[in-house]
Amino acid sequence: MSTTAQPNTPGAQAERLAAQFLQRRGLKLLQQNYRCRHGEIDLILQDGDTLVFAEVRLRSRADFGGAAASITAAKQGRLIHTAQHYLATLARTPPCRFDAVLLDTLEDTGVEWVRNAFTL
Repeated sequence: MSTTAQPNTPGAQAERLAAQFLQRRGLKLLQQNYRCRHGEIDLILQDGDTLVFAEVRLRSRADFGGAAASITAAKQGRLIHTAQHYLATLARTPPCRFDAVLLDTLEDTGVEWVRNAFTL
């Protein structure tokens, strides 16, 4: 979701579902909807020693490649710049990765977690 979703919109529901899904798998939610002038990161989580920047995408149809294809090179660039902005606020830079949480429905059965979806 590229903009902060209103509380009851499908986008906000997808972000909540993704956060719960990842937390059940042992990740710790640090921040949701981190924004700066470069863009927004849906979820920032801790996975052991690794900081995870997660992009959540909900696509009910597979037209034009579905949820995964919607994370274009331009979107990746905005996410990378936003992550760099967040990292500049930390005392030290931990290992990091970019994950994608792809949903085709607002149910747990429709969640696909792609670790290391792209790199810097």
